[in-house]
Amino acid sequence: MCTLEKRGRIFILTITGSDEHRLNPTLIDAIQSALHRVRAESASSSALITTAQGKFFSNGYDLAWAGTSKTRKELMNSKLQSLVTDLISLPIPTIAAVSGHASAAGFILALSHDYILMRSDRGFLYMSELDIKLVIPPWFIALFECKIGSPKARRAVILTAAKITAKQAVELGIIDSAHDSADETVDSAVRLGEELAKRGWDGHVYGQNRMRLFAKALDQIALDTTESTQTQTRSRM
Repeated sequence: MCTLEKRGRIFILTITGSDEHRLNPTLIDAIQSALHRVRAESASSSALITTAQGKFFSNGYDLAWAGTSKTRKELMNSKLQSLVTDLISLPIPTIAAVSGHASAAGFILALSHDYILMRSDRGFLYMSELDIKLVIPPWFIALFECKIGSPKARRAVILTAAKITAKQAVELGIIDSAHDSADETVDSAVRLGEELAKRGWDGHVYGQNRMRLFAKALDQIALDTTESTQTQTRSRM
């Protein structure tokens, strides 16, 4: 499902295989397990890169696995919330090296990193919910508000379901840089990770500052979790 490599001061988490890397509980658990290892083994002079093999970074939730089951959909949502919370609280800089399409929840996974680098020869960022007649969860919106400063860019992403190329994403301020291939994207992410790791920032302070920066998203996740728990409790009564 995924691998974790330590290259000097850099951790490289790679989602493996050539499929769409749909986010179901099995894949989310595997990524989260790797993050737990990073948290345990990282030092103040470390950084994390997340990337993927094949033409997809992640094509979003595994809707085929969830089917019509409300319970399964809620499980995927809660597991992704836990994964995103782990990324936001990680005590080292994080970089998404987007090596292909990042759609819906896959886009959210990329946005949960401090920096986003993207290949320009293939792939796009895409919130598909408008096209497939789904309402975007409030915590997704909160994350967009934390990460995408321009109302014009948020409108393009959320209210036009635009398939945004790397070049367009740079212009809209959604990503940090675009690169000619998947390999160049990862290589550039490693160089950036090395530069950040050299700063030797206190990990606790770094994580706490990021959590304050993402407070709106974290608060919405906490609210969503509370409401979900209350709903489940009422359904059992």
